[in-house]
Amino acid sequence: MYKVLLVAIGGGIGASLRYLTNLGAFRLLGTNALWGTAAINILGSFAMGLFIEILARRFGGSAELRLFVASGILGGFTTFSAFSLDFVVLFERGDVGQAFAYVAISVIISIAALFAGLYLARTFA
Repeated sequence: MYKVLLVAIGGGIGASLRYLTNLGAFRLLGTNALWGTAAINILGSFAMGLFIEILARRFGGSAELRLFVASGILGGFTTFSAFSLDFVVLFERGDVGQAFAYVAISVIISIAALFAGLYLARTFA
């Protein structure tokens, strides 16, 4: 239960940071701009790379710290950072084909699933 609490607290922090980043982007660029989401995905992925390499690998960060930061804060900020990490792990393992298939399947099927959800909601609601 302790680990779930770490992720939940970190997730709340990350989600709050995501909201504030989007709010700032809307104020700077207008509500029609989607650059806040792009910035969140890029910043989250960059932070995940820094965290994983520096804190987790080089300094042997604890499992609890990894859960709090990677799954919690960064997961709440953007799941795109976890997606990016999964791709890099596959790529660095030499599973290049599987890495690119993962990207294609994740993006294409996720967008198709959103369309399917919209269609169902619009058809039966």
